[in-house]
Amino acid sequence: MGWVLMAPLVNEAVQKEKSLHHCQAAITHLTRTCSPNKLMPSLLELIEDIDPGAISETILTLVPHLQTVLLQLDDNKAACVGLALTALQKQLSRLPVPYTQQQEEADEYGLCRCYNALAVSMKPFIEEVKRKNENCNTTSEDEELRTELLKFCMRSLREPLLEAELNRDKKSSLWLFATEIMVTLSAIQESLSELLFFSTLKKSTQTDNSQSTESRACLAYLLFVQLITIDSFPAVFSPVFVLQCNMEYINELLSSKNESYLLKGLALYAKSLESVQDNSLPVSLLELKSFYSVPQNLRHLLTDCPMQHLRKSGLQVLQLFINKLDAEAKHKFFRCMFKTSNHAGVESYIIKTSGIKLKFL
Repeated sequence: MGWVLMAPLVNEAVQKEKSLHHCQAAITHLTRTCSPNKLMPSLLELIEDIDPGAISETILTLVPHLQTVLLQLDDNKAACVGLALTALQKQLSRLPVPYTQQQEEADEYGLCRCYNALAVSMKPFIEEVKRKNENCNTTSEDEELRTELLKFCMRSLREPLLEAELNRDKKSSLWLFATEIMVTLSAIQESLSELLFFSTLKKSTQTDNSQSTESRACLAYLLFVQLITIDSFPAVFSPVFVLQCNMEYINELLSSKNESYLLKGLALYAKSLESVQDNSLPVSLLELKSFYSVPQNLRHLLTDCPMQHLRKSGLQVLQLFINKLDAEAKHKFFRCMFKTSNHAGVESYIIKTSGIKLKFL
């Protein structure tokens, strides 16, 4: 019956109304002496009922003890890991994601500390999956655990990482968390090329949209822009193929009005174009939906976005894209943009860039 004391003890530890040391010691004693099968429902209920004003404090108190209980489970360990991670991330989604470096350093709401604590707590389970894979001795339970870890990674890519300012030169706490996520994907033998380029061909065991386009867009950004784990990525894909695949993610990001999404979309677009040879993209590519949608989203950014730095970056990427088109593709692109722009500034830029007279457009 000791498991019924878990919630009161955690709440006492969070509120610090009594000795924190004594509360932690009592919680530790419960996790070592009570049945993990009895403790698990109590812990999940505790996560679901977290006080909105004490989300990070409760999670930081709970996570080490939750790890202890999960490691003791024999049956349904993978399912319980999945339930716990989903519940914790649901609560963390209620906290604002720090955007600037100053906000991240202050970590006023504790989101960064919580995600770093989650990353640490998952290491034993990641190592378990890795060890079983290396020994070629996996069971259906092992595969389920791997799937739950994959879901955790994909949800983390969408939130908080897609909303965060990430810069490899600064190596902030969320950048380090992003690195942990990318390393985890490699450790559980999840192919990044399959996730990014062949996800529609692969039968997925995900049922909760954790492999959303937004998640994969962030994955592409971390890989190709921030270069996290790029050394382990296959070098067999041509620059044009990479660009073609990334256009889906670029389109998703540039469709947003969120500054962080737009910045990542522009950076991924520019990086995907850099390796493509000038004057080489054929007109046939413009028939693809994404090669039509992305320039249109870019046009909306240039004409409607109030942020000058985004418009400036957008114009630079537009020029880079134009430089990569062959002569026939340039002509078709200019015609299309001129007819759909309805904006004097864009029309003027097209005429100036194309070097051809208006009557030929």
